[in-house]
Parts: sequence; structure tokens; C-alpha cells
Amino acid sequence: MSSALASAAFTVRAAPTRATARTTARASLVAKAPAGLRATLPARLSKSAGVSVSRRGVVTRADGAATRDVSVKTNTDNLIIDPVVGAKRFSNYFWAGVVSIGATGFLITGASSYFEHNLLFFLDASEIKFFPQGLVMSFYGVAGSLLATYLWLTINWDVGAGYNEFNKDEGIMRIFRYGFPGKNRRINLVTPLQDIQAVRVEIADGVNPRRVVYVRCKNKSDIPLTRIGQPLTLAEVEKQAADLAKFLQVPIEGL
Repeated sequence: MSSALASAAFTVRAAPTRATARTTARASLVAKAPAGLRATLPARLSKSAGVSVSRRGVVTRADGAATRDVSVKTNTDNLIIDPVVGAKRFSNYFWAGVVSIGATGFLITGASSYFEHNLLFFLDASEIKFFPQGLVMSFYGVAGSLLATYLWLTINWDVGAGYNEFNKDEGIMRIFRYGFPGKNRRINLVTPLQDIQAVRVEIADGVNPRRVVYVRCKNKSDIPLTRIGQPLTLAEVEKQAADLAKFLQVPIEGL
């Protein structure tokens, strides 16, 4: 009985030792790698260990070691990382604040007309009847509150944020975006670089200008690379398309 307990205790103590040995061996492999390969080796190991992306844009392995920061624009001979701004933009904060203030004002005015008492001294609703004016203002206030809630949640979730990665060392193109909570919260599209056929530019001026850079892939629909909601200038679109086409050694369409 005592020998069985001793054997079980030895097994429990040995398991962490083996796990630590594997971790040490992996760290030693990265440390001994040549300087040119050392930057890409953690990313290759991460395929088996699992990869996660933090809100600050740091790609990490399952063991917590950081591999690269994708929140910073990178442009080298073998790697391009282009961060994409999501919903956390000044314009979204501005409109969310304006809608919130307006909706609050309509709700307070409607409630003041219903109770026949000014809830705020600087909002005089003494001459407003609840039906129909106060009721309509209450409806506007509820609708504005729902819209403001949607805007603030979109900003909090940072919908649309992510990065575009073109990695010659791994031979892949990675398009990563944050979506709404649920099954598609993290959209991670990986395509081999050899499947990229061209870089396409779409430019449309007018009331709703559109300047988008696409990547045309084999047997797939065109993949947009630029952010949504804030059109780039013509010079920025041309530079982004030219740099990417030169990096990928593919033609440019649309210019």
C-alpha cells in the first residue's frame, strides 16, 4: 500500500517536470536559432501551440510568449503588417456623444410634459402637452437612446479593427478583423501568397466617395484591405497599392 502511494506521488511530481522540460527545450530552440530565423520561429511554433490576439494587437502563443506586435505598421523585405483602425475613431466618439445628449434631452422633455413638472431647470416643458408633442419627443428619445447604445457598444467592441499581414517567410496572407460578439467575433482569413493574382483599386468620387484596395485571389472573391468608414486619400490609396504590388510581384488593376 505504501509503495503504491509513493509511486503515485512520484508520478504527480514528475508530470510538471516533463512539462517544464518541454518548455525549456522550446525556449532553447528559439535561442539557438539564427538571427534571421529567430523572429519567425515563434510564429511557426505557434501553429501547434495556438495563437491569440490581445486588444492591444500583440499576437501571443498559448504559453504567453509574445511573437509580434501587429498594432505597429511594419514594412520589410519579407513582412508587411498594416494595422486597420476599427470603430474607436474620433468621429464615432463624437457622434455617439451627440446622439446621447440629444436622446437624453428628448427623454427628459417628454417626461417633464408627462409629469407637468420641469425635471431640469434649464429645460422648460411647461407649454408642451404630453399628447401629442411630449409623446413624440419621448419616442425620439427612446430611438436615440437605442442608437447611442449601439454606437457605444460598437466602439467598446472596436468592430472592424485588425490588421493585414503579408508574410513571405511563412508564405501566407492573413486578414484579421474584430467583429460583433458571437461566432464571428474574430475573423481570421489565411490565404497562401501564391494564390494572389493582382491588387485591385476601386475609386469612386461623389457624395459617398469610395477608395478601396482589394486583393484578387484564385477561386475567391476580392478581399478588401482598407478600413471602412474613413476613405483614404487618392495618394494614400496609390501608395498602398503600389507598395503591396511591388512586395507581392503582382500587377495593379484599376489605376
